Amino acid sequence: MAEASCLFDLPDSAATEGLGRALARSFPGAPAVVYLRGELGSGKTTCARSLLHALGVAAPVRSPTYTLVDTYSVATLTCVHVDLYRVQTTTEVEELGLRDMTGPGYLMLIEWPEKGGVAVPPPDLVLQLAYQGDARSAVARAASATGEAWLEKLAIDTSLAPYVSNLT
Repeated sequence: MAEASCLFDLPDSAATEGLGRALARSFPGAPAVVYLRGELGSGKTTCARSLLHALGVAAPVRSPTYTLVDTYSVATLTCVHVDLYRVQTTTEVEELGLRDMTGPGYLMLIEWPEKGGVAVPPPDLVLQLAYQGDARSAVARAASATGEAWLEKLAIDTSLAPYVSNLT
């Protein structure tokens, strides 16, 4: 599989929120796992919150830094928002039962997936957020056929045109 990716320049939090909404609009359907990577404050939770609200989550969406896992139900979809920043071992991650929340009807968003090692399910889409001076950037990479379908739909979302740096 050739690696498909999109690079976005995100000048402010509104642009990061726009990326989240576009990810929701282009969501190819469950099951899907998204890795959200980046330094503290790079926009992982902002993007996840926007995506979840655009999918229909009406509840407040906060970083699950302390709860580790928050679950939201909308229509036939169960959205699982995970934050592994505070975990110390893969055993802690295994005890969360994440693999039980990856089947049909599930969308899982995992912040800090690298802290979970082999205990986290493999991604379909990897979103790497980074600082670019006072702004941010994001690279979305497909990691499966589902991820490729997601990026294909994302690439034609005209609302992102001002923010797209490249499309490969």
